Amino acid sequence: MNYSGRRIFKKIKPIIWILSLVCSLLPSFLLNFVWAMSSPFSGVIAIGIRYLIIKSKAKEIGNNVYIGKAVTIKNIHNLCIGSNVSIHDGCYIDSIGGVDIGCDTSIAHQTSLVSFDHTWNDGSLAIKYNPTVLRKISIGDDVWIGCGVRVLSGSNIKHRTIIAAGSVVKGECDSHSIYAGVPARKVKDI
Repeated sequence: MNYSGRRIFKKIKPIIWILSLVCSLLPSFLLNFVWAMSSPFSGVIAIGIRYLIIKSKAKEIGNNVYIGKAVTIKNIHNLCIGSNVSIHDGCYIDSIGGVDIGCDTSIAHQTSLVSFDHTWNDGSLAIKYNPTVLRKISIGDDVWIGCGVRVLSGSNIKHRTIIAAGSVVKGECDSHSIYAGVPARKVKDI
């Protein structure tokens, strides 16, 4: 019998709900510690622990979300994830400016989503001490982001779009399209 993630999730959803409620009562330092302890592992228990922590801390999260090993998520309180989403090993997400990820989306390994930009206007300060500008990243439903992609602040990747491996996305990507390159440019309609 085929046991997909969706079917398993549906069967244990009441247990997940209770455990996520318990997690929401735990202090952040403890949840951060448990996240770090589960991070190097790819088994079902480690994946479940990461889901429970995100469910208790994120702005919004859907059902059947896979978070791979060694994923770093900063400013999780500004992160929204739809259902049936996979975020694979080694991804880096900083959602300080807000990150929305739609349903049925896959983000391949070693991808970065960074929702802020550095400025350099104040010459009296070192660049690293200049203020940052926060801009939301929006990723629509049914999006596939290849490995090693960099999605920069203010980007809007619309429904049913593919971003080729190694691309750097800044700005808007049309729906039903394939984007590739540095910077990412539309190469094909789908």
